[in-house]
Amino acid sequence: MRGVRWRRVASQVGRSVAVWAVSTLTMLVLAGILPDFRLRSADGDSATDIAVKAAFGAGAFGLLSAVVWPLLVRLLLLVPALVLGLLVFFLNGALLLLALRLDPGERGTAAPETAVVVAAVMSAVASATGAALAVRDDDAYRRRLYRLSDRRRRSGPPCPPTPGTVFLQLDGVGHDVLLDAVAKGLMPTVARWLGIGDGARTTHRLTPWRTDWSSQTGASQLGILHGSNHDVPAFRWYEKDTREVVVCNRPTSAAELQRRAAGYAGHDGLLAVDGASRGNLFSGGAGQQALVLSIAGRRSRENRSRAGYFAYFSDPANAVRTALSFVAEVGREIGQSTRTRLGKQRPRVSRGGLYPLVRAFATVVERDVVVAAVTGDMLAGRTAVYADLVAYDEVAHHSGPASRDAQKVLERLDRSLALIENVAEHAPRPYRIVVLSDHGQSPGETFRSRYGLTLGDLVRAGCGLPVPRRAERTRSGTEARAAVRAALRIPVAEHGEEHRPTRRSEPIVLASGNLGLVSFPDVTHRMSKEEIDARHPALLPTLANHPGIGFLLVRSDEHGGVVLGAYGAEIPLADLDDNPGPLAPFGPGAADAVRRTHSFPHTADIMVNSFHDPADGEVLAFEEQIGSHGGLGGEQGKPFLLSPLGFSPPVDEGEELVGAEHVHRVLRRWMRESDGPQVPLESSEERAA
Repeated sequence: MRGVRWRRVASQVGRSVAVWAVSTLTMLVLAGILPDFRLRSADGDSATDIAVKAAFGAGAFGLLSAVVWPLLVRLLLLVPALVLGLLVFFLNGALLLLALRLDPGERGTAAPETAVVVAAVMSAVASATGAALAVRDDDAYRRRLYRLSDRRRRSGPPCPPTPGTVFLQLDGVGHDVLLDAVAKGLMPTVARWLGIGDGARTTHRLTPWRTDWSSQTGASQLGILHGSNHDVPAFRWYEKDTREVVVCNRPTSAAELQRRAAGYAGHDGLLAVDGASRGNLFSGGAGQQALVLSIAGRRSRENRSRAGYFAYFSDPANAVRTALSFVAEVGREIGQSTRTRLGKQRPRVSRGGLYPLVRAFATVVERDVVVAAVTGDMLAGRTAVYADLVAYDEVAHHSGPASRDAQKVLERLDRSLALIENVAEHAPRPYRIVVLSDHGQSPGETFRSRYGLTLGDLVRAGCGLPVPRRAERTRSGTEARAAVRAALRIPVAEHGEEHRPTRRSEPIVLASGNLGLVSFPDVTHRMSKEEIDARHPALLPTLANHPGIGFLLVRSDEHGGVVLGAYGAEIPLADLDDNPGPLAPFGPGAADAVRRTHSFPHTADIMVNSFHDPADGEVLAFEEQIGSHGGLGGEQGKPFLLSPLGFSPPVDEGEELVGAEHVHRVLRRWMRESDGPQVPLESSEERAA
């Protein structure tokens, strides 16, 4: 035992000396290449003096990186994460300048901008050298992965022999998109799990599932993690009782939605016992949380939402590697957007401003930090881990779900899955890896680009309210104004005369992908069709007959609720199974999804779903996205669940997996099968039964 310990110490010392030597040589090479970086005094020094100077500088830089860097990152946790990624270079350069100043001879100098370059190169070389030396050393590999997480268990009882479970959410990846990526060879890890390829043994099963009407992360992840997404009608909506707009990715809203879900479901969540939540909107009741939005708005010592950044960036090699990848991703996005613009590709949306930085953050920084946190959780032996990787969703919104840009992201996500699978072999307990998505994405141009006006413009025109001049000149705007005049029995305006109704509180129009919500804030209850017709006689016909709109849902005094479509279609909710009317193009399950949303307390006065073409799966987003989700229509409502064969099938043969709450019950069952946390997860309906 003592001999093994000494061999480990000798191996570690040997690697440290090798990294120091390579760093010294790197500094010497850079001093010979860069004109503003020198290691000799003005009078000149011997080769020996220069070598000693380089060795001293490399050693001092390494020690400062190991000791001072974690403290700097801890202090900079108050800095926005996007800014922190950009500061990595400058902080590293400052450490190098300090290292040069520590030399008693004071021979070395470097311009500040040169110091940034030298520090980045040295950190990258040191990281690559250390990794190369440890590649065949399982213990070293394991120790390095441990350092990626600041939540490691330093003491306590040994891990139980029962398997743990890792749930990896590939945000926005639809079932058919995944299969297409596997067929094209973009995701070899997933292909191997599915038994595709020479010699591959099937270890996982792939199951599609169907989202609720609100096909977006807020509704899906809340249902999956907390067992209830009741009263989440969209990604954003207006609540008349509080007079506030709720947005799922706003910290205060996420915290409130999590509180409501816990109260409705009667438990804290899927991860309440020995769980970890990483990069999610909601905590799932986990005790270990990092980059979780629902706790990001708290200002207390218990707020650990950003601790994952410290765990990752406290290693300067990680920081430099991620920062370099960040810059490369920004350049890649600028090049790709320029190519689509010059090639006049359609459809397309604007990708300027801060978007290149936002994309790089989602596809590089957040991915690296979340994967590092998951590996740390596995090596710490936690029972259940749930993590969200948002890279694909962000790129597909602006480039398209099947674009080359999005496919490249899928390749990189597959490599992350392979890394996590590799880490599982070194974990102190067995792990089963479940991969799932929260929704898909449907392609199509935007409502605005096709018709020249937004949904808000169309609603205002239908209400007879002023609209921007650009919308007045469109065919849709002209038709809406004509409908208002016809409904009010007003003659056609001449010489630019316009009828303007008495101004009341204006409607609030919100968009969630291809789902729109119209609310009248001065009316404290959900308005009925009859009330809307009395107030704005042309509004509902204008919306229902517009070619870019598939159907409307409104409350009805006579029928309880009705679906409206073109040519006067008006189908009571109770009759949709026999006569789907305008819901027919949206496929099976659409009627149930609409009826469920109708029952929510905060459903908008008018729910608007865009047109959908079943032939090509296209929808028309009310936001500026050419890959969208949030409503009914196409691939957005068909995510996937990829599970190990060791778990029981998600559903019986011939059954469908419908809704995020159903997925939650499946995951709960699997955790029980693994002797995982015994959380009292019965819903209110189950308790009543």
